[in-house]
Amino acid sequence: QVQLVESGGGLVQPGGSLRLFCAASGRIFSGYVMGWYRQAPGKQRELVARITSAHTTNYVDSVKGRFTISRDDAKHMVSLQMNSLKPEDTAVYYCFLGHNGAYYWGQGTQVTVSS
Repeated sequence: QVQLVESGGGLVQPGGSLRLFCAASGRIFSGYVMGWYRQAPGKQRELVARITSAHTTNYVDSVKGRFTISRDDAKHMVSLQMNSLKPEDTAVYYCFLGHNGAYYWGQGTQVTVSS
């Protein structure tokens, strides 16, 4: 089993920055992908960013140029640097780890962008 623990959410004003962290523990094998989904009230969950074991990154169009995902393989951690935050970024952000078709999820961390 794999456990994921997120941290770093909170309340920030529009234009501000936050950094989310996710630490994985348990039976972790090489070749995994990590990333972040988010879900806003009344909306479907959407993939925000992902990073592969080769450190290839993908982003949803709405965050390109504002968010940066990175990972520390030695610590099994992934982070999401979020800059120029907008009210529409408000959501619960979920960390995930995927390996060989199996996906594991964190408990979610709330990000609220409001003045």
